[in-house]
Amino acid sequence: MSTTELLKGAAELFPDEVVTQAHVRHLDLPFNAGRFALITLDNGFDHTKPTTFGPASLANLNTAIDQVEKEASAGEIVGVGITGKPFIFAVGADLKGVELLKEHKDALAIGKGGHEVFKRLAGIAVPTFAYYNGAAMGGGVEVGLHCTYRTVSAALPAFSLPEVFLGLVPGWGGCTLLPNLIGAEKAVSVIIENSLNQNKQLKGAQVYELGIADALFEGADFLEQSLLWTASVLKGEIVVERPAIDRGEAWDQAVAKGRFVADSKVHGAAPAAYRALDIIEAAKNGDLQQGYDAEDQALADLIMGGELRSGIYAFNLVQKRGKRPAGAPDKNLARPVTKVGVVGAGLMASQLALLFLRRLEVPVVLTDIDQERVDKGVGYVHAEIEKLLGKGRINQDKANRLKALVTGVLDKAEGFSDADFIIEAVFEEIGVKQQVFAEVEAVAPAHAILATNTSSLSVSEMASKLKNPERVVGFHFFNPVAILPLLEIVRGEQTDDASLATAFAVAKKLKKTAVLVKDAPAFVVNRILTRFMGEIQNVIDEGTPVAVAEKAVEPLGLPMSPLVLLELVGPAIGLHVSETLNRAFPDRFTVSPNLAAVVKAGKRGFYVYDSGKPELDPEVAALLKQGDVVLSEEQVRERVLDAVAQEIGLMLDEGVVAEAQDIDLCLITGAGWPFHLGGITPYLDREGVSERVNGKKFLAPGVASVPA
Repeated sequence: MSTTELLKGAAELFPDEVVTQAHVRHLDLPFNAGRFALITLDNGFDHTKPTTFGPASLANLNTAIDQVEKEASAGEIVGVGITGKPFIFAVGADLKGVELLKEHKDALAIGKGGHEVFKRLAGIAVPTFAYYNGAAMGGGVEVGLHCTYRTVSAALPAFSLPEVFLGLVPGWGGCTLLPNLIGAEKAVSVIIENSLNQNKQLKGAQVYELGIADALFEGADFLEQSLLWTASVLKGEIVVERPAIDRGEAWDQAVAKGRFVADSKVHGAAPAAYRALDIIEAAKNGDLQQGYDAEDQALADLIMGGELRSGIYAFNLVQKRGKRPAGAPDKNLARPVTKVGVVGAGLMASQLALLFLRRLEVPVVLTDIDQERVDKGVGYVHAEIEKLLGKGRINQDKANRLKALVTGVLDKAEGFSDADFIIEAVFEEIGVKQQVFAEVEAVAPAHAILATNTSSLSVSEMASKLKNPERVVGFHFFNPVAILPLLEIVRGEQTDDASLATAFAVAKKLKKTAVLVKDAPAFVVNRILTRFMGEIQNVIDEGTPVAVAEKAVEPLGLPMSPLVLLELVGPAIGLHVSETLNRAFPDRFTVSPNLAAVVKAGKRGFYVYDSGKPELDPEVAALLKQGDVVLSEEQVRERVLDAVAQEIGLMLDEGVVAEAQDIDLCLITGAGWPFHLGGITPYLDREGVSERVNGKKFLAPGVASVPA
């Protein structure tokens, strides 16, 4: 079957493809280097719409290659270049179409179609050049890898092969060509480590330093400089030399390191990283066609697998639902925020002050019970600004301006009399928070939003003794504040639409993923994690060894084990939340006597790290009082997953969030749960847990799964 026929058949499977055009124009290169053909990829010059490759887009590129191939064979051109529209080169396959595929043969056709088109670039009779002028990901990176030479813009903001992150492999040449270009070690870093490190992106300079690009030019005149460089290459004035690739032990070590990284991140729970490493391992012999064939097979297998469908689902949650929160009120009701008050000056409060300061760039004032604490909080913010200055993230003028905007006072009346948004971050005890809000309400303007960063307490109860409870809203951040995107926005029983709209508007300026949550105990993330970790603690209390309980959930591929997470959160906080939920739901949430003993002993966690890896602290082991019921890993895992599925079902019945999608969005952005799980509900559906526990799946057929 010809490439044209292959793509024509596949195009019927992508009904909503945003089609990329491939325009060919000709120009005379500088220095009399000759006539040159430049292919520009674009899908219209709306810079908010990234350029992608579906079957119709690949067909358009194929047609452009037909033209330049003939011109090259006829001696009419001396070279061919490919670039993108301003700010965007190309960002890979059309995922909207991929998730619609129902048959393995159709998925295989997509892989083969991309390969057949891209390989033609490598076969043109004249040198080919890729000019990475903007964001390049996945297939956008791979089309350039098929060219003879590559240049990259110093202004390029994002460059990656993110497929493993989503549950795929770089399947249009990435796994095969990249290690043969820059060596296995660097390729494993880009394909495996960066992907599994929350889809880490490369900047233009890094692309050049890795050897992926042969030249680096400033963004302002990138294409002009690239063409000058191209002319010099074609005239022989510049000779591109690339280091020899070590195809010996170093290659094997790089693959072994990649497997170690994959094991530490996904624990064998998702196949994509391992399939990519298999292809990289085989690419050592330099047989490109063998690599392309393996990529085709891996792509087809993974496209039909649950991890990819979950990965695309998770990606869409973050990119779409996360930016258009379900249930958010009319944004026109939001009031302006020109000054922020923070009650408290401890670490959490100081982190919040820094975030508000950086994102809103308005005056921020902290208060606390004594001057020493206030000074320490302001000092923390100043020190963090100095770090940003030292890293070149801000200039001296901005650093001075930000420092001048943050102040600290003891008198709430002095600090908050003209504040529009006041958030408390004090001790997690309802009486303390009620007192704080009473003091703030007495001095704050009538329009000011009163926000609480509570992780588990009732927002409605907190507001119940105020004269104006309608302006109180939950604003629950996750630690570390600067990194985790989630912000649970909690509507109390009397919170009005204007206050809620203002909260959402502020969240957007803070660049947070806001999810509307009902005022229910522990809201979303902490409720699910507490049930999850509570079952782990229960089986330990009953007699299952700690190591067995921890290892039982490794197949989920979570970012860290339950007890390591408990250490990060803090055993005292974990105990407090479990006590809160035990009071609300005593039939499902227990308070572990062993956890209480660990907290009473002042231990920071269950583990010590003297050997460089977590080992059960002997002092903690001495505290543990266990029964004689010992479960297997499989039994523990089933029990934990059943508990989580039950709790999610109850939360949806209670209307804690609008849909299961919001549960998943919260776990992904607030707890770092992996894309290959889709948060959690796609995994529970796929493993049959949802139906076993609740009698039905959480998601409709075709959502995070192969369409029926």
